[in-house]
Amino acid sequence: MSSATRAPFRADQVGSLLRPAELKEARAKVERGEMSAEALAEVEDRLIRAAVAKQEAIGLEAVTDGEYRRGWWNHDFLGRIDGVEIVLDPGSVRFVGTDDPRYTAQVRRKVRRARPVMVDHFRYLRSVTRRTAKFCIPSPSILYHRGGRAAVSAEAYPDLDELWADVGRVYQEEIRDLAAAGCTYLQIDDTSFSFMCDPKFRESCRARGDDPERLPHMYARAVNEAVANRPPGMTVALHTCRGNWKSAWLAEGGYEPVADAVFNETNADAYFLEYDTGRAGGFEPLARVPEGKRVVLGLVSTKTPQLEDKATLVRRIEQAAKYVPLERLSISPQCGFASTHHGNLLTEEDQWRKLALVVEVAREVWGTAA
Repeated sequence: MSSATRAPFRADQVGSLLRPAELKEARAKVERGEMSAEALAEVEDRLIRAAVAKQEAIGLEAVTDGEYRRGWWNHDFLGRIDGVEIVLDPGSVRFVGTDDPRYTAQVRRKVRRARPVMVDHFRYLRSVTRRTAKFCIPSPSILYHRGGRAAVSAEAYPDLDELWADVGRVYQEEIRDLAAAGCTYLQIDDTSFSFMCDPKFRESCRARGDDPERLPHMYARAVNEAVANRPPGMTVALHTCRGNWKSAWLAEGGYEPVADAVFNETNADAYFLEYDTGRAGGFEPLARVPEGKRVVLGLVSTKTPQLEDKATLVRRIEQAAKYVPLERLSISPQCGFASTHHGNLLTEEDQWRKLALVVEVAREVWGTAA
């Protein structure tokens, strides 16, 4: 079978990697005042180069910087937008089996992009690889879905349409500069859609005054506003996740409640969907994915060290192909290995073995990892 000519690739990945011990130690030294920010950047540069080389050696076509320069997949980006503050949120939901403190992004005043957010991160990544440099940013919907209306200043934004217009402008400017730096593969990381699959979160939305039937459509419009001016040569993928914190999770439920909003209303070229456990339900909602759009099956778990059985993964791909043609499918892990600097409960060796398995399965099913 012929290979995919552009992203997403048959063997792909969500993006974040476990932070090496040296990186954690360096960051701790900076916090204690024992190392300069410049020295930390040199450590980050060197470790990113090593991570890129490892990804290339495994056979991945899409490589990332592992989000080594971030502590949090979402807060580090959103917190750099003028008008957004990251605050401790004692009332936020907890991950299953954890009692860690939670944080929420809050819109305190009119938002704007006073300076590039993470264009420099991408520029360095692209400089150290000849493969496709993939960059990941949080969905604009994150600014609303966890805190609701209470997380958005009513004084700054009495009308939410104004919020999404301003936030969309911030994203459009960042994406414009990413494209100018050579970005052709952008991933929008979103947890809001998958949370709307879970009855308990739908009920919590009602309790705070939101309509869970309307929210997915609002989030789709927010994503579309963000990517409205992306150049024709840029692939945009939307990744949905049910929470990923120290191998814990937050939400469950099949994609049925959000399938139309996600697959038919968001202007994405591809969808990275969590499917490593029964928490995500069956493949039936994939029947609503329109022609021309791709699906990346997140069949390999980043939450456990156990290596999946290759035959089982191949069989599950065949099952999904009953709803989306095989030529429009790919395989990846269900999420990143370290959505935050804490990382999931497995080793770096486990991580690389799982990514290598993704490549191996892709070559067996499609004859290529690209």
